[in-house]
Amino acid sequence: MTNKSEFAQLHRGDAPLVLYNIWDAGSARAVAKAGAAAIATGSQSLAGAQGFADGEEIPFEQLLVTVRQIAAAIDLPLTVDFEAGFAGDADMLANNALALAGTGAVGCNFEDQLIGGEGLRDVQEQAERIAILDQAGLFVNARTDTFLDPLKAGEDPNRADLVKAAIARGLAYKEAGAGCFFIPGLSNPDMIAQICRALAMPINVMRLPGMVSNTQLGALGVARISYGPGPWRDEMARIEAEAQAAFSL
Repeated sequence: MTNKSEFAQLHRGDAPLVLYNIWDAGSARAVAKAGAAAIATGSQSLAGAQGFADGEEIPFEQLLVTVRQIAAAIDLPLTVDFEAGFAGDADMLANNALALAGTGAVGCNFEDQLIGGEGLRDVQEQAERIAILDQAGLFVNARTDTFLDPLKAGEDPNRADLVKAAIARGLAYKEAGAGCFFIPGLSNPDMIAQICRALAMPINVMRLPGMVSNTQLGALGVARISYGPGPWRDEMARIEAEAQAAFSL
């Protein structure tokens, strides 16, 4: 089984770790067969495949069952979108982190948005929560929704003030034990490069339409590239279109 330090070594500066996010054991096997170096779930994708909405709507125990199935189906490092840990208090978060680590997952995404609320969690509180996951043995990909919230609201998230705020969070999250800093929603190459320079840690971006190539992102300093819910959405749209065609024959 891959350990945290071995997984960390995949986050190199010369060639970004590309994660084509999956949602179940079958999609994990397909992506592994395509040549993946690691497997990553997406929260919306995994929940949607089980009939749930994103935002910790899937029961935690059901998430664990699916993650165990994925881990058993592949022979690659597995990182799981843990959302906000399915926990409000520190004790529950610690228990959930240990349960996730027990599935065979080596890492997790951990976000700072207030699920079910508005805005982002206090920086220091989020740092303390990241430390709990780090102590559980997970490679923590600390996600900030600094850019994603404005993007979802239809605004341009490529703003200097947001970059400054994200860097402050990244520094705190790194100190708490995060192994990677995830900045979904940001797409401006110069701003991405600015964050890469400011934080001496691997930076993860999410592929968005119109972004520069993966090779160019690597040249900016990006160490990890995620595809998020895109693959699942595309596959569901394809199935729906083909089903409609079949029903019209």
